[in-house]
Amino acid sequence: MQKTSFEDLCSSLSNGSSTDLSALLPEGIQHDVGHFNVFNLTDIMQEPREKTSMSCASRAFYKISFLTGQSLAEYPDRAVEISRPTLIFTTPKSPLYWSPVGRQTGHFCVFTAEFFHPTTSGVILDELPIFKSPEHPLYALSDSDIARVQGIFDNMEAEIASNYAYKYDLLRAYALELIHLGQKLQSTVMLHPNHSASARTTSLFLELLERQFPLESPQQRVALRTAKQFADHLAVHINHLNKVLKETTGLTTTELIAGRILQEARALLRLTDWSIAEIADSLGFSDFAHFAKFFKNETSLSPGAFRSQTKSLNYT
Repeated sequence: MQKTSFEDLCSSLSNGSSTDLSALLPEGIQHDVGHFNVFNLTDIMQEPREKTSMSCASRAFYKISFLTGQSLAEYPDRAVEISRPTLIFTTPKSPLYWSPVGRQTGHFCVFTAEFFHPTTSGVILDELPIFKSPEHPLYALSDSDIARVQGIFDNMEAEIASNYAYKYDLLRAYALELIHLGQKLQSTVMLHPNHSASARTTSLFLELLERQFPLESPQQRVALRTAKQFADHLAVHINHLNKVLKETTGLTTTELIAGRILQEARALLRLTDWSIAEIADSLGFSDFAHFAKFFKNETSLSPGAFRSQTKSLNYT
């Protein structure tokens, strides 16, 4: 495993021929829009390059990395193993060493503060929460966010190669979209700053579970029904999620999901005139029979018997 820094990577990309990262950037943009470029790790790391002792002077650069291979991110105060697609934000003041493990895939873009000059972007980079945070902005991504980030970098690569006169305005917008996504992920983490990692994971799971309810019409359908779906959405391994929830709640992921599904099923049977088939479909069951079996296992009553019993109680 070879350890490298952003500076070393820049130097290797330029074959050590320059100490200025501008050698990697499109010609003629420095004076007009500042520096910006985007790189594909699959392309630039296919063949090993000879290591050079020359360092790339990249201290003026901000960087957004989308790493999808296995690696290790090392900060002065901690090291973070990267085992699933991760978004990382670094600034000219962020010392970060990166240790790749095996074949690397992903993308990164680099830019200067001038690229986001307030007169053109309306933002001041160092005032944005993602770059002001005392924590290291490094976030494992959910499946939906992975697709979104991949799409943004694909758009960046296509746009920077185009002849469109306003392409740097578009590239600035794409970079801002990544920044805002990072700040959303940052806000989620900062909701529970004083809690342990296990408590935070439990809280995020319960919030995600609860956000699917209440169901207001038969056209609504529960999207997340299995432990794996929740684990993927929270960007954690299913075994880790099960272990954390069992430790913090005493229940498994499946038991917690089933309990909330049952609570909603009772409410819909009691308070709505939806057909039982409509209720089953909205709660994510493949058919009426599966819902009826689930409900009877949990309550010892069929859905129809529960509804009839509830109505008779209301009339007494």
